[in-house]
Amino acid sequence: MEPILELESARLLMRQWRDEDLPEFAAMCADPQVMRYFPALLSRLDSAALIGRMRGHFAEHGFGFWALQRKDTGAFIGLTGLLHVGFEGAFTPAVEIGWRLAREHWGLGYASEAAWTALRCGFDRLALDEVVAFTTEANLPSQKVMQAIGMHYDPSADFEHPKVGADNPLRHHVLYRITREQWLETLHG
Repeated sequence: MEPILELESARLLMRQWRDEDLPEFAAMCADPQVMRYFPALLSRLDSAALIGRMRGHFAEHGFGFWALQRKDTGAFIGLTGLLHVGFEGAFTPAVEIGWRLAREHWGLGYASEAAWTALRCGFDRLALDEVVAFTTEANLPSQKVMQAIGMHYDPSADFEHPKVGADNPLRHHVLYRITREQWLETLHG
């Protein structure tokens, strides 16, 4: 399959990662507010490594987390995309949808807009049967985005994230799902 290098929504360009994204991405991943639902802040080196892993996912699978850029200003604002879940759990193998935005771009609908675009790509172009999303129980803003794009909470699938320490209060995660059929109903309902 040809890699899906770029997607567009009304206000956003979802594109491949550029080396010049690193300073803003690293600043975002070092912001305690942005990272409050993640186990740790990321250093500049950690952020560079994460970009490398995201590029690697694209190389291997043809899709991944795209860099998000505003069309009106050209500003880098975060990431959104689809990723093979990188651990084993009751719901894996699976493709997850995720997002992370710089704080100054919160509350403007960009996360939902980009996530909806990624979800459409997953069902239309990648022919996925289901997409999942998960976050720590306390991360209500992300759960609101999951609900806004038509995902459904599956309480029977809540889990302890294996990559989060057992003593960390962020370890317990909730799982949301959406199938292709549910997505089509959202479109036509």
